[in-house]
Amino acid sequence: MSRTPASEAARRRTFAIISHPDAGKTTLTEHLLLLGGAIHAAGRVKARGEARRAKSDWMKIEQERGISVTSAVMTFEYKDAVFNLLDTPGHEDFSEDTYRTLTAADSAVMVIDAAKGIEAQTRKLFEVCRLRDIPIMTFINKMDRETRDPFELLDEIADQLQIETAPMMWPCGMGLNFRGVQDFSSESFLAFNDAVPSEAEAAALEEEVMLAREGLPAFDLEVYREGHLSPVFFGSALKNFGVSPLLDALARYAPSPRTQAAVGRDAEPGDKEVTGFVFKVQANMDPNHRDRVAFLRLASGEFRRNMKLKQSGTGKTIGVHNPILFFASERETVDEAWPGDIIGIPNHGVLRVGDTLSESGGVVFTGIPNFAPEILRRVRLADPMKQKHLARALESLAEEGVTQLFKPVIGSQWIVGVVGALQLDVLKSRLRAEYELDADLEASPFDAARWLSGAPAEIEKFAAANRGGMAADRDGAPVFLAKSAWEIGYVADRFANVKLLKTRERHEVQAAG
Repeated sequence: MSRTPASEAARRRTFAIISHPDAGKTTLTEHLLLLGGAIHAAGRVKARGEARRAKSDWMKIEQERGISVTSAVMTFEYKDAVFNLLDTPGHEDFSEDTYRTLTAADSAVMVIDAAKGIEAQTRKLFEVCRLRDIPIMTFINKMDRETRDPFELLDEIADQLQIETAPMMWPCGMGLNFRGVQDFSSESFLAFNDAVPSEAEAAALEEEVMLAREGLPAFDLEVYREGHLSPVFFGSALKNFGVSPLLDALARYAPSPRTQAAVGRDAEPGDKEVTGFVFKVQANMDPNHRDRVAFLRLASGEFRRNMKLKQSGTGKTIGVHNPILFFASERETVDEAWPGDIIGIPNHGVLRVGDTLSESGGVVFTGIPNFAPEILRRVRLADPMKQKHLARALESLAEEGVTQLFKPVIGSQWIVGVVGALQLDVLKSRLRAEYELDADLEASPFDAARWLSGAPAEIEKFAAANRGGMAADRDGAPVFLAKSAWEIGYVADRFANVKLLKTRERHEVQAAG
């Protein structure tokens, strides 16, 4: 059978994993990769020494704290499907990075701790998925520990996340008495560690299975793909139990690459023209080189190595000579890629988050925003002679889209903006580790940042009247730095013809540029 963009796209499953920190997301990721043959040994996140270095966590701060703060991309094959797995940050301080990562995903797996149920961060990430109508499968993890009642857990998911749940299996026992699961599709019992349920346990399981089947919705493929129903799996990622049925279900039910929204005409995966968008830029993945890699999600066409693609907005032609597929920090040069695949393009500051690449240069994808930061800090160096070096470092890290960078009209100190406090720790850590810069992040007089929208003459009037709070972002767009929410309301009333925006679409940045 000849390979076409449509036939290859049908084999692709590009999905993200979301969870609250410590629910077991990284461990599940490891075992999915193990099943797909991408790795030969899974590194326990909580283990000691070298064993603690989880394969998908490469940044120093991730390895030290045992958390994921960047979005790793990993590609592997399983049966006849090709999986592109996006491991999102589990920490709420990186929800903006997660949102952009989810623009590249067609479905998601939500990992829930069986003892804790829905936690604050799970809810926040789930809401991000709902904004994009992404189909979600649920994996209830850590069944080999003491857990809450399964019916109670499913009720909580339905109540708090406003989504129906359809169990695909049902657990027998929990903790030390966890015996395995009854698989609904195969009508077979999957034993945990060769356990055999006692007569009483088997009878209790039979009764619970009957109640679950009668009282809970049955799986419906169409309703799942619309994002209104979540199939639920039970298991233990650490013990590699229940992971295989989850991966089988992803191969069988998860959607293949979807139509991508664009200005003018949407892009279909089967279209002949090669198109894609940059959803992430990562600097210094290889500490030996000051490299920058742009993560490009392919939306249509048959991509070939050495292709020339045009950047939307600038019209620049970019020769893609060394495209790479990822396995965490390891990489492999590829000769071809298809819709749904995520390739890395080494570049030196040319490509930014939100850029569209296409053969014609006429395609501009939408839906990748910048969010206004919630914490603003001044950057001060111990050594003032390194100001130029600091400017380059901050620019480079801001390119990744995790931190915002503002240059005030008055004053020489850079101001960085982040969504959460952990991002400040990461910024300081990376400035020290990757750029040998000892920087302090001091409190700034500003509390919020807003982009300005309106006629140029109106924005000029606004800037003249509010000179002390004016700055430019790294694209040169005008930004108002406010000292309080009250000040935002006050200036908004005084300048009714200028809009103060909390988000800014990346394709609008390109159009302005």
